[in-house]
Amino acid sequence: MAIGRYVTDLDKGDVLGPLDYTISKFVVREYCHANELHQDCFQNDVRVAPPTLVHLDKLRLYKHACPAGTGPTARVHYEYHAKHHSPAYVGERVIVTGHIVDKYVKRGRPYLWYYLEVRTADGRLVTTSNDLTLLKYKVES
Repeated sequence: MAIGRYVTDLDKGDVLGPLDYTISKFVVREYCHANELHQDCFQNDVRVAPPTLVHLDKLRLYKHACPAGTGPTARVHYEYHAKHHSPAYVGERVIVTGHIVDKYVKRGRPYLWYYLEVRTADGRLVTTSNDLTLLKYKVES
């Protein structure tokens, strides 16, 4: 585990989480507003979280596993694939886990591949996510 280090220090096999939290109406509404999801179900009559909320889960795992921050270089969210298995409701407790599948260099740039999983407290699978992040845009000379 990369406790006390940067996100850029994570390596293949590192385990992120588990973290648990309760999905709040406020977080869903603010996240949806920031992502221009202005439908009534996400702004006023908030009962369910959008599947893309997994992005916030990744940030929660970062904060927990890497409290020193994201690192000395900017990251680029390069590729993202999430599968929504079931809804997550406001007021429901969820548990987020993840691990680093791979870390590699391609064309002189380092990449980090994450796998994340969100489950309800009773074990129901909510979302799985594969995420590829470019850790440093500039090629080292």
